[in-house]
Amino acid sequence: MTSRVYAYLRASTKEQDAARAKSELEAFAHEKSITIAKWFIENESGASLARPELLRLIDVAQPGDVLLVEQVDRLSRLNAEDWEKLSSLIKFKGIRVVALDLPTSHMLIQNGDEFTSRMMDALNSMMLDMLAAIARKDYSDRKRRQAQGISKAKAEGKFRGRQSDTEMHKRILKLRAAGMSYTDIHETTGVARSTISRVTKLQNQI
Repeated sequence: MTSRVYAYLRASTKEQDAARAKSELEAFAHEKSITIAKWFIENESGASLARPELLRLIDVAQPGDVLLVEQVDRLSRLNAEDWEKLSSLIKFKGIRVVALDLPTSHMLIQNGDEFTSRMMDALNSMMLDMLAAIARKDYSDRKRRQAQGISKAKAEGKFRGRQSDTEMHKRILKLRAAGMSYTDIHETTGVARSTISRVTKLQNQI
């Protein structure tokens, strides 16, 4: 049975890099002469295990199939307990994780002999655990610095909270008025569908 390659793209509502990441994965697939069977795309935090599209990918994948991501932190910024749950689920399904920023995983695209495959699986699993831990640390450090910055700004009377992107909101409303769907607007602007929905609902309430 031929293994299938499923690409996973995740961008939080603050990061609009899904289009760039998709181009990177397409270039990698072309270089390795592989076909991406299906794309799974969502706007969710990597620190949350509640990611419907990732779980749907894992559900449909069969043993030996490939989960392709641009970077390990697209797959996980989870704490240790949640990462263990996710990695155990991936291992249980027999899915091979290939990440562009993890060169040792690239060999998993090709099926080798049993010994080589087992050695590469073991090495890749160890490297995945390490990079997942680093991604979590980076996430925690950034959140801590943000909290410290907000506390300092509040103490100095400078904190004003998150400000709306007025110009982008105007553009979203114009595109909606022109008849564009949420998907079309997302692909055009890079803005998360949840933001598009929120802006549209606020306008309807006026």
